[in-house]
Amino acid sequence: MKGTNVIIQPVVSEKSFARADTGTYMFRVSRDANKVDVKREVEKHFKVKVEKVNTINRKGKVRMDWRRGRNLSRRQDYKIAIVTLKSGDTIDLFNT
Repeated sequence: MKGTNVIIQPVVSEKSFARADTGTYMFRVSRDANKVDVKREVEKHFKVKVEKVNTINRKGKVRMDWRRGRNLSRRQDYKIAIVTLKSGDTIDLFNT
């Protein structure tokens, strides 16, 4: 995948902050990105060495819209990348 829109945003949750202590970080990434693209972008943007990347495809949540009648709508599907860094490397974005 070409371009710099591989990483969309970091995942901000209690679980992701707990994993940051062990050198594992979570990012929401483009659905077209593969593990090699994610590794390349994280190493380029944050100047760290990536040990491994795991990806998860998540289905969008189904919601009932009561204001417009009983219509069902669904949020957009998304992809999460769990990035493990080599020991000693950290990303300052999560250490604030």
